[in-house]
Parts: sequence; structure tokens; C-alpha cells
Amino acid sequence: MRWILGDQLGPHFTDDLQPGDRVLMVESRRMFARRRYHRAKAHLILSAMRHRAADLGDLCVIVQSDSFAPALAEHRPTEVIDPTSHQARRFVREQPGLAVLPSRGFATESALFDQWSSGRGGRRLLMEDWYRLVRTTLGVLVNGDAPEGGEWNFDKENRLPPPKGQRTLGVHAPWHPVEDAIDAQVREDLDAWAASGEVSFIGDDNPRAFAATRSEALEVLADFVEHRLVSFGPYEDAMLAEDWSMAHSLLSPALNLGLLHPMEVVDACVAAYRRGEAPLQSVEGMVRQVLGWREYVWHLYWQSQPDEIPNALRAEVDLPEWFADLQDGQVTAACLSSALREVRERGWSHHIVRLMVLGNWALQRGYEPRQMVDWFGRAFVDGYPWVMTANVLGMSLYADGGRMATKPYASGGAYINRMSDHCKGCAYRPDRRVGPEACPFTAGYWWFLDQHREDLRGNHRMAQPLAGLGRLADRDLLISQEDARGSRAP
Repeated sequence: MRWILGDQLGPHFTDDLQPGDRVLMVESRRMFARRRYHRAKAHLILSAMRHRAADLGDLCVIVQSDSFAPALAEHRPTEVIDPTSHQARRFVREQPGLAVLPSRGFATESALFDQWSSGRGGRRLLMEDWYRLVRTTLGVLVNGDAPEGGEWNFDKENRLPPPKGQRTLGVHAPWHPVEDAIDAQVREDLDAWAASGEVSFIGDDNPRAFAATRSEALEVLADFVEHRLVSFGPYEDAMLAEDWSMAHSLLSPALNLGLLHPMEVVDACVAAYRRGEAPLQSVEGMVRQVLGWREYVWHLYWQSQPDEIPNALRAEVDLPEWFADLQDGQVTAACLSSALREVRERGWSHHIVRLMVLGNWALQRGYEPRQMVDWFGRAFVDGYPWVMTANVLGMSLYADGGRMATKPYASGGAYINRMSDHCKGCAYRPDRRVGPEACPFTAGYWWFLDQHREDLRGNHRMAQPLAGLGRLADRDLLISQEDARGSRAP
């Protein structure tokens, strides 16, 4: 009997079973009781597990239990595929008689990453170098050792701001799943748990927005490739207040549940390019997301210490309630209010909203890294420890001291104004740093630099911003203004 976990739901986790083998799945209510998850995340996980159990039919035993231990003791599974977190890996190795099979669901083996990282000779583990190795090794968009089109990446072409005057990107709306009887039962169970006081959620209970089955995941992939892949590359960093999905694939929840294998996504996108249906810059941008960042973050997670959360900038501010509980109505700043609303409604936002709005704000305000990793993991439907640890600590918060990013991803309102339409209707002005119309991100950027000027002084990429800080005529007024803001919603 193979024990299948809640993020191991695709066929590649069971296609090697032999006749007579069976599958065990365990729903643990305690998992949802320990932490306040987004309602949409809890729904998606339970729906996906129950749909998979229904697909497997008599091959599967699904057990609803307060915790894993009683179910494992009763059914005594003999094997499990290695889980995706340090904590889960410790747990499965403590179970007697349980063989642990190698992890699945990724395009590269840990041995390749270990060989690459150990051969760096002390140099930083740059994602770009890893990405090129992966493409060459797997033969994706390469001619021998040379990249297709003569360039390894098309980042310069893939940073367009949103089209002027448009409230949406104007691409085909993403395919949307239709809930069924299994979803109805999940919703009834979650309502009962919440009513009993056993479990508490954040976020809204809206209709399920993401794939929970293998067939739905394939539908989402096909829909993206046909209708939005063309526009994905140029506008992947753009934001529009009335267009939450833009041209993004919406595949991260399905990938992280194990419903799709990453090479299925890569192959579908590359095939569209070969057919002349999608430009190279968009296809390369998507390949970079999947084979570059996703694989890189996965392997980097296992080089971290299980219980160690770095805090290079000594950020110690507790997450304020309005942020932690997604109270977008308490926030005046249009970009931050929109970002929190997106997460409240769906448990999802695309990567630039996460990095340059939510993460940027948390970086500037010194939110404690452990709490931020936990929040992203609970509030996002695609959030898992292996995903969020490196992304939040390294990219968003610079808590790793520069292991991932060469400088902090802090920016003022000018970036948000250039890459979105949020500033047009906002009560704040991105070019103001003091006074009642001062943009909290612009003021917060300079305040952040002032707080950490000694930490950043040796970083050559920060030399110009720090010099600019020293020339601010209103520096003292700005510092006192932002000191007084505290944890109030901006």
C-alpha cells in the first residue's frame, strides 16, 4: 500500500503501481486546525484529494482522521514518495516499516543541483547559470549548447508596462472549473468545522478558481497555451487593478498539487512555438518560470537548515492584523489594497504582485521573516514550505543576506506607477515622499535605506541609492513621518 500525500495527486505518483497494489490517502483535520489557512486553500486541497480518490476507485482507501498517526497505524502503508518539506520528511522516516521512495514531480534530480552547486568554487548560486545548465541538459530550446534564437533569456523584451488606457489586458479570460458534488461536500465539511470552532480560516469562500483534477489541469494548460501564452512574456511583470489574471497561466496550484508534471507544461509551450503559434520571448519566459525558478527554488530549499530562518536585516515587526487577515478595506494605498483583495478573494496573485507590492511592503516595514513565510504558506493556494522559504526569505525580504538576490527588491512608487494603473486613482502620489499625499512605498523606500544603510553599504548595486539618500533635503522630516506610521495601514 502506497501512502499518497496531498501534493502527490497526478498519475506520475502512481503509474508504477503493480496489480494488487493499493493507495492510502489521509485527510487530517488537525493540519487545518493548527494554523489559519485560507478557506480557498483548504477547499482546493480537500477537493483535489477527494477527486483523486474517486478517480482511483477501489484502488484507494481515503481516511478522514484527526491526525495521520491513527490512520497509518490502522492501514500500515508500506511505502511513500518522499514529501516536499523538512518536517514531513522527518515524520515519514519515523514511521516503522515505511519505505521512502525518491521524490517526484520535478524535472531535475538533486544530484544535478548538488554537482552544480558544489562546483561553484564559492561563487553565488545564480539562478541564471542553473537555468542554462538545465536547458542544455534537458535539450529545451537549444541547438547543441547554443540557445534558440541566440539568447538565453528575453527579460528585456518581457518587461512591458500595461497597455495605456486599458483597464484589462484584453486577452481571453482564463478557463474556469465548474464545481461538482465533491466540492459541495467539501464546502459542507469546512462550514461544519468552522461552526464547531475547531478550525478558523482567513479569506473568502468563493467558487473554486483553480484546477483540482487531472482533467481540469490539462484544460487549464491547453487554454493558456492557446489563448494567453502569446501575451504572457511581454506583460508578465505588468499589473492592472481590474485584471487579476492578466496573461498568466494559473498553473502553479496544479503543479504544486502534483496534478501536472513540469515537463508537460514546458513541452506544450515549446510545441506551440515550433508550430509558429507563440513567439520565442513568451515561450522562453514560461520555460524560465518552470525550469528556471521552480527547479532552482526546489533544490535550494533542501540546502537550507530545517528549523533555521535567516534574518540578515534583523526584521522583528509582527504582522499587523490588517495585513495578516487580508483586510484590504482598511488600506488606502490602491496597490496594496488591490493586492490584499486579490489574495482575500482567491488565495492567489501573480508573481509581481507578490514581490513588488506585498513583499516590497513587508521588506520596507521590517516584517519578521518567519511570520512572512508562514503567512504566504497559509494565504496562498500554491504556497508550500519548499516554495515560500527561498522566495520569501531570499527574493522578497533579503533575509538571507544576498544569497539569492544581488540587492534587496525594495522600490518606491515610481516602479509601481510604471508597471500598473494603481497610482492613477490613488489618494497618494508616487512622486511625493513627505506630506499627506506622500506615497507610502516611496517614503518607505527611503526610510528602509536609512534604517539599513550600514547593512547595505558594501553592496555596489546600492551605492547610487545610498548616495541619493544622503542628498535628501527632507530626510529628517521623512524619517520622523515614517517612524510615526508604525504598523498602521497605509
